[in-house]
Parts: sequence; structure tokens; C-alpha cells
Amino acid sequence: MMTPTAQPSSADPRPRRRRGRWLAVLHTPVGASAGVLLVGVLLLAILAPLFWTHQANAVDTNHVLEGTSSAHWVGTDNLGRDLFFRVLVATRLSIGLALLATAIAVVVGLILGTAPLLVGRRAGRLVTAVVNIAVAFPGLLLALFFAVIFGIGRTGAVLAIGFAGAPTFARLSQTLAAGIAERDFVAAARIAGVNRVRLLLRHVLPNIGEPLVVNATIGAGGALLSFAGLSFLGLGVQAPSYDWGRLLQDGLSGIYLHPAAALAPGVAIVVAGLTFNLFGESVAKGIGLTGTIGRIPLLSAGTDAEQPAAATPDEGIPAQDREEAPNAVLAVENLSVTFPGADGPVRPVRAVSFAVRRGEAVGVVGESGSGKSLTALAVARLIEEPGHVAADRLEFLGTDLLAGTARAHRQLLGTSFAMVFQDPMTSFNPTRRIGHQLAEVARQHQGMTRQQALARAVDRLRAVRVPAAERRVRQYPHEFSGGMRQRAMIGMGLMGDPALIIADEPTTALDVTVQRQVLELLQSIRAADNVALLLISHDVAVVRQVCDRVLVMYAGRIVEDVPAAELSTAARHPYTRALVAAVPDMHVDLNRPLPVIPGRPVDPAHQPVGCPYAPRCPLAGERCIREDPALVADEAGRRVACWHAGEPIPDDWQEKAMARDIIGAGEPS
Repeated sequence: MMTPTAQPSSADPRPRRRRGRWLAVLHTPVGASAGVLLVGVLLLAILAPLFWTHQANAVDTNHVLEGTSSAHWVGTDNLGRDLFFRVLVATRLSIGLALLATAIAVVVGLILGTAPLLVGRRAGRLVTAVVNIAVAFPGLLLALFFAVIFGIGRTGAVLAIGFAGAPTFARLSQTLAAGIAERDFVAAARIAGVNRVRLLLRHVLPNIGEPLVVNATIGAGGALLSFAGLSFLGLGVQAPSYDWGRLLQDGLSGIYLHPAAALAPGVAIVVAGLTFNLFGESVAKGIGLTGTIGRIPLLSAGTDAEQPAAATPDEGIPAQDREEAPNAVLAVENLSVTFPGADGPVRPVRAVSFAVRRGEAVGVVGESGSGKSLTALAVARLIEEPGHVAADRLEFLGTDLLAGTARAHRQLLGTSFAMVFQDPMTSFNPTRRIGHQLAEVARQHQGMTRQQALARAVDRLRAVRVPAAERRVRQYPHEFSGGMRQRAMIGMGLMGDPALIIADEPTTALDVTVQRQVLELLQSIRAADNVALLLISHDVAVVRQVCDRVLVMYAGRIVEDVPAAELSTAARHPYTRALVAAVPDMHVDLNRPLPVIPGRPVDPAHQPVGCPYAPRCPLAGERCIREDPALVADEAGRRVACWHAGEPIPDDWQEKAMARDIIGAGEPS
């Protein structure tokens, strides 16, 4: 448990750390130089028109087209106006228009880049395709194209440069937002019923702000150069107004007689452009943004995937569960999850059927890749396109979750469904305080005021045994220990009145002491409120202690459904018995190697024709290789999918398996 810090509860170390990083940027030679230049350029843009506009616009026909002198440091133009003061005064218009164009580029880029989150992936693909096409063209070429559309003048130039820079920011924001959208705290917000706009504003944008600011700073330098180029070509600022590009065009006509007239605005453009670029690069190095956040797909299919074999239909929900189905919290029949593959659809979850009754604890065990977490995500309606969820029945509290849209079930899932993810650090938005994230559920679905929701959050943190809850609600996730974050995640699920808690590896990242505390907390909540629990875990020992019934999954389907009390003594599937045997206990012979399961799990993209476990099974025969057994139930309701269920396994089966060189036979070719 984390020891309370000595600092006041209202103190927030995150802003101090950010300020420290910015100060570290300014302490570097390049950062300090760029910072001084940036401050100088901005002050000049503000003050120069106030002090020197009269000198810049004063016409003196007695000193027309003069060269450099002590009276006119850069010379004069064709009306005798001092070019040095005109360059200084032009700073405001040049910098202001460049920043305005950059702001347009950032706003339009954000709208385009986050479109898949707002309008869905199907419509978002069209926007993404347009962005990809636009990114392929040089920015200046796009600026010239838009300048023709919007017309000549400063307004047209600002819009042209803004829209020309938008594809770059769209690509950046799309990449960053896609990475954040896969985080657990975003999935938790979706379960809580947060709509897409609120999800974007509260959870996505705050987490991608820093790289966008850095790239906007660098982009301002490019916008400045582009604007000067359009004005130089006569497409930007028009007389009598002037910016650096306009002055450069005017001075170029007499460059052989008075080169300083063209050199001064050119130097100003270069210095200001380098200032923005150097400052942006310094900030990027200072805060550690050396690259962009890549998108981690929920599931990646092999490039040479074969057409997966169709799942053998099972008998669905057992007779005992079917009789109590009207009172079941969750009823699932023939659930399948499909993703597109290189050579056809890939089905990592196939024909899964089970029911969870009120107050019941059901465990789901299996190796990585067996489909446990995807089954939970499908039940929670968190599988998005291109993934597809199909089922003969998917009911939660009597409501068909496959009928209608996710918005129609938002209230039900937000108040009666709780999901605890395996990584407590990614379960919360790192930029928002814990209390505000818990309170969001109550404000969204229960109509509470902000004060009422925060009071409810404090009460729920107390319920999950978080000490000093009044102070903790004002802290950020990084100020919580791993166990406290997991408790707070459970507390978020208790903000409503949950009938079902799905805990997906809730103790993976915790030490054994904290694991026990979290499991005891889940058991106490279940006992106090008659809440159903679906516990997903790799740890067979934990599931055996906590749950009433265990579902064993392999290759995307349930291969055995057995009471937890009989898991060690009455399991009939060879895979279940191998999982139990692989768990060490106090009676393990220390002189012998620990039991292992030979081979590797099946790749979802390479499902075999027969039983998926056959290449690793000590009882496999010819029928196992040809036919996939159905999941059938006996008189007691225990289900198993095996042609040799209950047959004894030879003691030396591991040695024979190694001798036959079947280890690794389950790997994709």
C-alpha cells in the first residue's frame, strides 16, 4: 500500500514536472537561444507597430530609392519610406497571419484526424483515404491550389496555407488518437456510457496535447515561409498592406542597385522561421517526443492466414442454466468474433456458450490466445470494426445486446455492468483526477450534480478500502499504487448498481499480498450485493479458490465446463488436466522438472480441421485429427468437448511426446 505523501492534498506534481521539463529545455544552448529569439520576435510583433508605424509610412520624395546610410540603415523604397522600419512593422502582420494559418491547420487537422472516433470507422475510412491522398502532395503545391480556390489576398492566403497544412496534422492526430483509443481507460469510459464527443474532449485530446503543441510550433515556421512565398508571388498580402513577402517582392526589382532592400525582409523571414523550428525541436527533445505513438491493434492476423475451420456447434447453454435462463444475469449462445484476414476471416472466438446466474462466480482459464479476453470484450460490446460479433443469443439482464446500437444499451451497461481490466495503470486517464473519472459515471447516468457525484466517488473509494478517500479523489492515477489503482477501478464499476463484474486478469501486475486483497474485495462485493462475477485468469489456483464454476477455453472455444471444487479431481479434458498439473504445489518433487504442456497454442489464423488440441494431446487418435468434437453435457450438466474425455493419461506421456518430436507441432507453418 502506498504511503501518503507529506505534501498538501491539493498539490499536483504533474504541472511541476512539466514546468521542470520546459525549464530543462531552456537550459540547453539551442533551447535558450531559440527561446530568446522567440520572445524577441513576439515582442517585436506586438510593439513595433506601436512605436514605428509613422516612420515606416512617412513618404519622403527627396530620398527615393536610396541605399544604406546612417539615416536609413536598409535604404528607402520608391516613395522614400524607410525600409528598416517597414521590416520591423511588418513583423506583426507576418507573424500574426502565420499563427492564424497554423491554428486553422491544427483545428482542421484535429477534426479530420479524430473523425474515425466521432463518426465510426466506416465513415472514418473515407476521411482517412482523403487525408492519405492529400499528404502525398507537397504542402506548397496544396497552398497554391487552395490560393486559386479562395482567391487573392490575405484572407485567401491564410485559408490556403491553413488547409494545406491540415493533412499533416490530421495524419499526426489520427496516429496519436488511435493509440490512445485502444487504452483500457477509454474502454472503461465507453462502458460507462460516455458519448463520442465527450470521450474525445475528456480522454483523447488531453493525452495527445503535448506532441500536437510541439508540431504546431514547428509548423508555424513552415506557415511563415509559405505565407511569405504567396505574398512574394502576389497571391498574399496586397498593397497598401505589406508583410515580409511583399517587401521581398518589392526589393527584388532593384536587387543589383540596392541589395539590402531585398536582403532585410529575407533575413527576417529566415530568422523567424528558424526561431519557430528550433524552439519546436528543442521542446520535442526536452519532453522526450522523438516519435509518434503507434496504434496497437486488438488482434493481428497472419499475413499467410489459412481459411479457419468452422466451429463445431455445441449444445449451447447447459440444461441447468437454460432452466434458470430467465433469471440469468448473462446468457450467451454460439458467440463468435471474426476479424478480416489476408486469406479470409479469422475467428479467434468460436461458438462460445455459457450463462452466469446472479451471485455466481464463473472463472475462465486458458493459455494466452485462447480467446478469453476477446469473449469478455464481445460481451461488453467493445469489439469495433473491422471486428464482427455474432451470436444466437447475447442477453444481459434480459436485454438483447445485439439488437439496436451501443447507444441504446448505454444506460444499462453504464449502471449495471462493470469491467476491471488487467493493467491498472492504463485503466485510468492519466491526465484526469481519480475522483472526476469515477464521478463521470454518476453524472452521465444518474443525473447527479458535480458535488453529489464527487461525494458518491468518495463513498465508493471507501467501499473498496482506499484509505483517506477524501484526499485520494483529488489525486491523479500515477499517485496511486498498483493495488490502489485496481481497487479504484473496481470502485468505478460500483458507482452504479452492477449486476455483473467482469474481471480480466485483475491481479496480473500485482504482488501476491495485493492479489489476495483484490480477490477478497471482489468476493466481499459479490457476497454483499449478490453480484455475479466473471473472472478471467491464467492462474488456475486463483480461479479454483474464488469461483463456483470454471470454463476452460482453448483455440477460441470452451472445451470444458466443470465445477471449481472438482477441477483437480474430476476434470475430463486432457487440456484441463494438463493445466491443473502445471500448477506447482507443496508436494511437487523437487528432483523432477516442473510439468509443462508440450507444443504451442493454435494460431487463430491456422485452425486445424480436427480437434485443435490434437497435436499436443497424449490421447489423440485418428478421429481427433479428422473431426472436431462438439461440447456436450452429461446428466450432471458438466460439459466437455473431447473424443477421449475421462480416459487415463499415461504417466510418461511427456517423455513420449518429446521423443515423437511433437513439441511445437501447434505452431503455424
